[in-house]
Amino acid sequence: MSTRQTVSLGDINLSYLEWKKGTEPLLLLHGLADHGGVWSSLAAALPPHYHIIAPDLRGHGDSDKPKTGYQFAQIIQDLQGLMTHLGWENAHILGHSWTGKLLPLWATQTPQYFRSMILVDPFFIGKIPRWFRVTFPFLYRVLPFLQAMGPFESEEAACAIAQQLKQYRGWSPLQAQVFRDSITQQSDGTWRSKFTQEARDGVFEEVMHIAGLTQPLSIPTLFIKPEGGLNRSAWQMQPYYTYLTHLTVQEVPGNHWAFLVEPDAFNQQVAAFLVEVESGVGRGGIGNSG
Repeated sequence: MSTRQTVSLGDINLSYLEWKKGTEPLLLLHGLADHGGVWSSLAAALPPHYHIIAPDLRGHGDSDKPKTGYQFAQIIQDLQGLMTHLGWENAHILGHSWTGKLLPLWATQTPQYFRSMILVDPFFIGKIPRWFRVTFPFLYRVLPFLQAMGPFESEEAACAIAQQLKQYRGWSPLQAQVFRDSITQQSDGTWRSKFTQEARDGVFEEVMHIAGLTQPLSIPTLFIKPEGGLNRSAWQMQPYYTYLTHLTVQEVPGNHWAFLVEPDAFNQQVAAFLVEVESGVGRGGIGNSG
C-alpha cells in the first residue's frame, strides 16, 4: 500500500506516493494530465526491495499548480529537489510520454542521478516544427488525455466519458480508481481534472521547442514500445538507436497507456529489466524482441 506525502521545495509543494518496501530507489514519472497513481499496479507487482516514489508533477494531481514554470529545467529542478529530500544520490527512473522526453534531457545534463532509465512510449523526441503550433487548439480538443479535463456535470458523467477513452479501455478497477483520483469537484458542483490549462499550455510549448536526444548516453535504458503506441515507425525510433548506447527495446501489448490497459505484461518487462540492471547482466546492449 502507498502513503501520500508532501515536500516543500521552496516555491512549490510537491505531492507524491511512496511505497517504502526496501532501499533500491525507483522514481516513476507520469505523462501529461496523469498523476502518480497510474503506477500503483507496477509498484504492487515489483519485489519488496524497492523504495518506490511516484510524484504528481507540478500542475498535476495533488501538487501545487502555479500559473507558470512548466519548462523542462523547472521540472528537473523539482525532481532533483525531491531526490535530495529522500536522501537519494541516484535512482532507477521511469518516464512516460512527455516525461519520456524529459528523462534523456535530464540524463544528458546530470547523468549521475541515473542508475537506469526506462522510457515508456515517449512523445516525439525531436523538435516539433514551429508551424505545428497552429494545430494545438485542435489537439487540445481531440487528444484522449485532454478529453478527460472536463467540465462534467457529475462524477458519473465524467466516468461515462472516461470509459470511451483509450487509456481507460476496459474500465478495470485500476483504471476507474486512476480516473476518479484525477478529478475533483468544483465550487459550482461540476467536476474537472486536477490537471490545469496552464500546465497543458506550458508543457506543449516546451515539448515543441526542445530536442530530447542530442548526444550519446551510456545509461542502461529500456524502451517500452506498446503495439498500439506512438512510436511505430523506423524514423521515430532511429534517435534512440543512435544516441542510447545501452538500449533494450521491448514490445508490449496495449496502447500508449499499456500500464493501464495491459498492466501485467508491462509490469513483467519493467521487473525483468531492473533485475538485469541490478545484476549487471544486461541484455547485450541494443536488443529488440519485436
